[in-house]
Order: sequence, then structure tokens, then C-alpha cells
Amino acid sequence: MDTPPNLNSATNPKLSWKQRLRREFITYGISSLYLAIFFGVFAWYRRFILAEYEISYLNYGSAIIEALVLAKVVWLGEKIGLVRDRDDKPLLYPTIQKACVFTIFFCCFAILERMIGGIIEGIGAKAGFMKLWHEGLYELLARCMVTFCAFLPFFAFRELARQLGQRKLWELFFGRRSHGDSTEFGAPA
Repeated sequence: MDTPPNLNSATNPKLSWKQRLRREFITYGISSLYLAIFFGVFAWYRRFILAEYEISYLNYGSAIIEALVLAKVVWLGEKIGLVRDRDDKPLLYPTIQKACVFTIFFCCFAILERMIGGIIEGIGAKAGFMKLWHEGLYELLARCMVTFCAFLPFFAFRELARQLGQRKLWELFFGRRSHGDSTEFGAPA
């Protein structure tokens, strides 16, 4: 199977603006796809739980929209340097740090979204925030918890790709493996 191009344009500054733009779109597409699958499964979970109470739930389009927005939030956060990479720490630390920071960033965007919604509805930004506070706070907290859980493997794989290189990670998951010496999970090699 072919290996993908190195998607990290920061490691290859000799790329033209077209190549960098293409790589940004590929990275955004992969992020959007992962998040759309995750939020789609969560939407199915909601549907099954609500079906127990004979409540219909058909809000699958919001999972795709939320994934597209969240992938854009991650892209924007990375571009403005929201989290500084620390190469001296084990991968667990930057993974959890990025999951926490980007979940908080997502929460702030969700609040801002409700405030803008209040302006559009004609009730004002403060009223939009108060509506969120009184009617949708638990939903926002649940969305943040789910987002955090989605971000843990998302950033774990991104950190692995940063350390191993995207080609190596691609080969490990999609290339042929030798049946040589293997170790148990958790045991040092």
C-alpha cells in the first residue's frame, strides 16, 4: 500500500503554497473524518438510549457539522500555537494536555456559538448565554466530556506520527508486518 505524503508542512519548508494548501486540506479531511465517525457513533448511542423511552432522535447531520467545526477549531488552535510541544516529556503528557486544552477551546467556541445564536435570534448575546446556562448547560458539559474522549486517541496518534513520522505510522498500520519477535502488551521490548 502506498504511503501518504508527509502531512507536516512545518518539517518541509521548501513546499510551494499549493502543496502546503493541499496538505492542510488532507490533514483537515482526515481530522474531520475521524471526528465525524466518533460523533456519528455517539449520535447512534443517543438514538438507542432515547428509543428506550420511545423518543425519536434523527439528529445525525449535526454530528457531521460538529466534526467539521471541531476539526477547524483544532486547525485554528494549532495555527495560533495554543499548545506548545514539549519533546522532553513522555507522549502521555502532550496527549492529555492537548486533549484538555482543545476541549476547553471547543467549549469556548460552543459558548460563543450560543451567544452569536442569541444575536441572530434577536435576544442578544447575553440572553443567548443565559439561555445556554439555564437550558443547555448539562448538554454542553456532556459534549465537552465526549469531545475530550474523542481527543485522547486523536492526539495520541498525532503525537505518535510526530515522533515516528507519518510514513512510519502509516506503514505500521497499513503495511505488511513481519512475524518476528513480539512482546506482550506493556512489557518492555
